[in-house]
Amino acid sequence: MFGYVTTGRERGEADRLLAGVAAHLAALGWPLAGAVQHNSGGCEGHACDMDLRLLDGGETIRISQSLGSLSDGCRLDPAGLEEAVGRVSASLLRAAPRLLIINKFGRQEAEGRGFRPVIAEALMQGIPVLTGVGHDHDDAFAAFAGGLATPLPPTPEGILDWLSVPA
Repeated sequence: MFGYVTTGRERGEADRLLAGVAAHLAALGWPLAGAVQHNSGGCEGHACDMDLRLLDGGETIRISQSLGSLSDGCRLDPAGLEEAVGRVSASLLRAAPRLLIINKFGRQEAEGRGFRPVIAEALMQGIPVLTGVGHDHDDAFAAFAGGLATPLPPTPEGILDWLSVPA
């Protein structure tokens, strides 16, 4: 099973949706792997800090870097992201999760990096995968998924129904 959601263009909308689903499943006792994103600080323009909360224990890893107030470049900290990727990858082996949730298939994944190999590994192990896909990366995701991914309604109920879990 490989499902994805595409939400509106409101910043953080998919992050909040996936975090809510993860919290619901954790409350039901589901062992989870993956990461959900939380943005903090002003979040106007490029001002917010981006953190990933790992789902197998709650550790948080900062994945943004400060480039200064005049910068308009990408603030993603590749080292922070790769640390999160390594920890999530290791959790697939030790935690026997029922679901892998990846906050998004973004630029790094579109370019063959980031969580892309973790997603592939989970699918090869038969672990269902849920992710968000931004509008900018629809084509790259479609090429990666090769028709195996199911588009899901961008609602908690739609995702839980796909997982056959009561809302």
